[in-house]
Amino acid sequence: MTVISLQHVTKDYGHGRGIFDVSFNVKKGTVYGFLGPNGAGKTTAIRHIMGFSKPQQGIVTVNGLDSWIHASTIQETLGYLPGEVALPEHLTGEQFIQMMMDLRKVKDDAHCKKLIDFFELDAKGKIKRMSLGMKRKLAVVTAFMHDPDILVLDEPTSGLDPIMQQRFIDFIKDEKKRGKTILLSSHIFTEVDATCDEISIIKEGHIISSFNKQELLNMTEKVFHLTVENSANFMQLVQQIEANSICHILFKSEQTNELQISCYPSDLPKLIKLLANFPLCSFSEVPFSLEKHFMEFYDRRVEGDLPWQ
Repeated sequence: MTVISLQHVTKDYGHGRGIFDVSFNVKKGTVYGFLGPNGAGKTTAIRHIMGFSKPQQGIVTVNGLDSWIHASTIQETLGYLPGEVALPEHLTGEQFIQMMMDLRKVKDDAHCKKLIDFFELDAKGKIKRMSLGMKRKLAVVTAFMHDPDILVLDEPTSGLDPIMQQRFIDFIKDEKKRGKTILLSSHIFTEVDATCDEISIIKEGHIISSFNKQELLNMTEKVFHLTVENSANFMQLVQQIEANSICHILFKSEQTNELQISCYPSDLPKLIKLLANFPLCSFSEVPFSLEKHFMEFYDRRVEGDLPWQ
């Protein structure tokens, strides 16, 4: 079931700014990563989902409702964390929390207290005296205090220290287990890689790639690092690898008898069978890097003729 849908959405602010013919779907119970550098169009797309902006072309729906026409209804079951947080600085954190509870008609504060404890929020003092990180925690708590079914997160860990960034990732994973539907906009690879099922890459307002992360892992070449016991076997192994198409060599060192090789998952049994004939001191897989994939893909598209040019 599709919860959030953008179909051929365009909002042109002129001078190449905006989003152009953007389409993607976020399915129920999944985490969808919206990945791109600052200024790529992520926030513009999110503003349309929230009903803050009306598309010039295309349609945006949340739970089948037009996000522009039914914005107030949609927001009752949606939690939104903006990239830039503006809070009433004359209030204390506790006063702001109470105000938001009243506005959202939250009767039971148990979930709110759980969030305060989890993110170690000190809400007693005036907001204007809070650090950027504490203001961010306050925004997180008030965005999700009503335990919404849908979370829309725009650069959610901005302003959080590394410990809280990891805690936020843990929070996203827990919410996913609870069946929440989450759209996560970010330029931070670690949080997208750690949480997301589906990912779209956006550049200059255009979606240039959309993929399922698990399917990408299955299709992407696996990389292995190994060390051969002696020079003679090392040279024999290099010759055999170069003579067949099972894998190819990314790096080799005759001084240390080290190799870095890559092969597709479908060829892995053949590779293991080949390596079994050689004495190895070490053998390990090099973890998949979303950042490396992103940069390689981005560079290819930047250097080539883009479909919208």
